Amino acid sequence: MELFANWHYPTAITVGDSCISQIGEKCLNLAMSHVLVVTDPALAELPLVSQVLAQCKEAGLVTGLFCDIQANPTGENVRNGIEVFNSGEFDGVIALGGGSSLDTGKAIALMAKQSISLWQVEDVGDNWKRIDVDNMVPVVAVPTTAGTGSEVGRAAVITDTDGEYHVKRIIFHPAMLPATVLLDPRLTLDLPPHITAATGLDALSHNLEAFCAPLYHPMAEGIALEAIRLIKNFLPVAFEDGKNIEARTQMLVASSMGATSFQRGLGGMHALAHSLGALYNKHHGLLNAILMPYVLKRNRDEIEERITRLARYLELDHPGFDSFFEWVLLFRARLDIPFSLAEIGITLEDVQLVGEMSVRDAAASSNPVSLTAADYAELFTDAVEGRL
Repeated sequence: MELFANWHYPTAITVGDSCISQIGEKCLNLAMSHVLVVTDPALAELPLVSQVLAQCKEAGLVTGLFCDIQANPTGENVRNGIEVFNSGEFDGVIALGGGSSLDTGKAIALMAKQSISLWQVEDVGDNWKRIDVDNMVPVVAVPTTAGTGSEVGRAAVITDTDGEYHVKRIIFHPAMLPATVLLDPRLTLDLPPHITAATGLDALSHNLEAFCAPLYHPMAEGIALEAIRLIKNFLPVAFEDGKNIEARTQMLVASSMGATSFQRGLGGMHALAHSLGALYNKHHGLLNAILMPYVLKRNRDEIEERITRLARYLELDHPGFDSFFEWVLLFRARLDIPFSLAEIGITLEDVQLVGEMSVRDAAASSNPVSLTAADYAELFTDAVEGRL
């Protein structure tokens, strides 16, 4: 392992019950005067968004709302948001919601004042250097799910629908990180159990792939280790008792830890999940949850020693790869996660395309085992057929 790296760590984070009440103050501290709230259509209908808008107005801010966002946000969603942002002469963004809202809000703030197109800053090579940093606008991020951790991420996953096939592209800039984050567990209390499970296992997949990635980042490795313990202890509680403030708080924190730790890298779960999300518009966290054991098994030879250390930290009986693998299967079952992709309506019709898309995905580069397009196609086949 080469002991050389560039490390970037999260931003200002406020954690606590009802800390959303500080939203106006946080915006003013960033010199915002006209703020665009970016959220999804369902959330826009709930009292929370009205509450946030009212608190901002009370603080003296001019406010606007943009909610034309799909579950897997598209380039068109971002472009429409940029048009709203510029027509309203806004100078800041509140990204409020799950990963789709957070990613869209960050992408709007990144690109609204740029002279280049969104796809020109896809996370390839040094594309990020094309951004005029002085023309970026600040973001206050408020997650309402505990999964993606996008509130502390330097990237946004946006679906390119302009070509023959839909493709998820990662838009990246080091300064894309939101300036302020509010982690308020009260905003997650009404999440239904199936969303709690899918988003929570998304957080697990981030931390687990980061822990297993082959890159040098001991700090991220340590963060991932503790986050997995938090998820093991608190996700079942949040799933079974959605009003439990402690469990909801710990899951929000574990989610942010996941997006912090995956600076170390992701892997095959995300390479496949990005491809399947683009093709079939399925929930990203649910895809990762289903794919998890299939990718773990494929990577076993390279991660067995590392997984044994993780199993010890989790205090599993007879710590080793087998005990951890069994825990993953039982954990998924306890959270009512489907065993196979076929159970959520995905077939083998696009098997070759899935393999080709996955091997080109940015997450594939840090999988512990180097996989070919054929390997990804085989993994996908196993996950569709439920073959472990």
